[in-house]
Amino acid sequence: MLKGAGGTSGGFGQFFLGLVMMCGGFYLLLNAITVTSSFGMGMRLYGFSAMGNAFNITSGMIMIPFMFGVGLIFYNGRNYLGWILTLGSITALIFGVISSIRFSMRTMTSFDLIVILVLAIGGLGLFLRSLKALDKSLPDEAQEKLVNRK
Repeated sequence: MLKGAGGTSGGFGQFFLGLVMMCGGFYLLLNAITVTSSFGMGMRLYGFSAMGNAFNITSGMIMIPFMFGVGLIFYNGRNYLGWILTLGSITALIFGVISSIRFSMRTMTSFDLIVILVLAIGGLGLFLRSLKALDKSLPDEAQEKLVNRK
């Protein structure tokens, strides 16, 4: 017995039309997102308050323990303090870069946004519907049993 998309009685046409619509819609949606970063060596990555004062840690300050850590590793590769300083600085730098990223949508008309959303969400609906059994008189589990008996 020939089965449709996903081993169900759903249609191949709905599967591929939904897949194309979904991929096109999500591509257009992700293409409309602008990613910017304010990362720089003098930029404030982390801040904290202590004893009534505010302290800021910049990305350049994170490089100071990194340099000491690299120096300690080159002096003695088994020095745990050097590895902790180096890996901790790299981790702090990565988290700082990620936290400085800003996402925004480009300017578009409401028609553009509606078309993108209809393509993306409508395609997802068609795609998922093609994976569902269409023949209610013979559900997919019963079809499996019939095929396995033969």
